[in-house]
Amino acid sequence: MKISREVKTAVLVISGILLFIFLFNYLKGENILDSSRTYYTLYDNVEGLAPSTPVTINGMNVGKVKSIEFKGDGSGKLLVTLLVDNDFQFSKNSTAQLYDLGLIGGKAVAIIPAFDNADNAKSESYLKTTVKAGLTELVNQRLTPLQEKIESVMENTDSLLISLNEVLDSKTKNNLKEGIAELNATIKSFKNTSMSLNRLVDTNQEKLTETISNFEKTSENFAKLSDSVADANLAQTMKDLQSTIKNFDAILLSINNGEGSIGKLLKEEGLYDNLEAASKEMEELIRDIKLHPARYRRILSKKEIPYEPPTEDDQKN
Repeated sequence: MKISREVKTAVLVISGILLFIFLFNYLKGENILDSSRTYYTLYDNVEGLAPSTPVTINGMNVGKVKSIEFKGDGSGKLLVTLLVDNDFQFSKNSTAQLYDLGLIGGKAVAIIPAFDNADNAKSESYLKTTVKAGLTELVNQRLTPLQEKIESVMENTDSLLISLNEVLDSKTKNNLKEGIAELNATIKSFKNTSMSLNRLVDTNQEKLTETISNFEKTSENFAKLSDSVADANLAQTMKDLQSTIKNFDAILLSINNGEGSIGKLLKEEGLYDNLEAASKEMEELIRDIKLHPARYRRILSKKEIPYEPPTEDDQKN
């Protein structure tokens, strides 16, 4: 069977058209020969994201971004179409996360699968979206409070410098200069004193050595004395002292009870009265001797004087 030229031309044209359609869709990110699944996501800002950017699940490339366009409802949200050409199934509650590819720039989409036993995500359905903060955003989040603190510190420093300038007037500056000069003089005086002390030490080095030696000997003697005291029978001495104190307490107790001569003297009122009466009679006798010595001349004389009866004058006296 012979094919005519017209049929060949028609087959060639149709093949070219099909090839053109296939290449056009492939360049757009669509493979019409693949059984890919399509998912839609909505973002407020996709700066750095471009079509044909890989779509990953747990770091594995499972598809690509098909298209990015406005949703068309006046909200300004961006509709991102994802093509997933992997058979891996994930829950409809999974999340499409927009994240930075690196420091250079650019963004990609990662599907965070949810394993919650829900129904699998169907093609042409919408996925929840999140945006992972990039390194620049994290740095800005960290630097913003730090910048505020630095500005606050700068303001406080400025106020402090203004106050310091107000305090450090000419009079205060002169006082500071005088104080520094006096401090310098004091340091010089202390230096001279230190040098004098060093010379004194150098001059009396032998005497100081001898004094230290004497002190060491004294310490040794004191140590020996303390050892001697420690070796003494202090326990027996304390026992004897306690025994003496007990005996003294017993004597005091007997005196308080009126026992013995001293106790009777202190406790018996009759003996005290007799002693007091005897004392008074002794006092009267001494007074009578002073007033009438003639009566006691014979008693007080060493020579034997014959007895003479008292005269009337003596009796009158």
